[in-house]
Amino acid sequence: MRRRRADAQRHGEAILDAALQVLGSRPQASIEDVAAAAGVSRQTVYAHFPSRDALVAAALERASAEAMAAVDAAAPDEGSATDALLRLLSASWDAFRHHRLVFEAAGADRVADADARHVPMTERLDALVRRGQRAGEFAADLDPGWVVAAVIALGHAAGERALREQVPLDVAEAQFTSSVLRLVRP
Repeated sequence: MRRRRADAQRHGEAILDAALQVLGSRPQASIEDVAAAAGVSRQTVYAHFPSRDALVAAALERASAEAMAAVDAAAPDEGSATDALLRLLSASWDAFRHHRLVFEAAGADRVADADARHVPMTERLDALVRRGQRAGEFAADLDPGWVVAAVIALGHAAGERALREQVPLDVAEAQFTSSVLRLVRP
């Protein structure tokens, strides 16, 4: 029984790894494509994920967790608030760049659960904005909650423009970073 559970867990991880890889290159990839990449049968994928939508949602959740790990690795609690903000923005954009087609594959579903997925980022940004305001690096006359919401909205706008190929990724990132800095500076 223990061996079956370990095999099932290994298959589930392999399926998610494959989903990130396959959806990351072809957002419209099928369950069969993911199964082939994971080295399992289509039935095995369905045993773990009852639908393609469920698989895409799980891949999106994994991509979001990886993004938060990258944000935490950027040490947003260290150094000046401005430097920390730049590191946080860079880490979050790198995660978007790496998983942008997974976000595209999720389509409208990424919006449906966005509030829950944003809680960890919102908490980190809020703490950073408050720290920057206390230190005089960020505009103290703006409500921190509003600043956080605006930063997230700017990130979404930049990401959407990049996904639609209206601007190259590097340009979208530069515009996003510049806009956030203009927002927070006194």
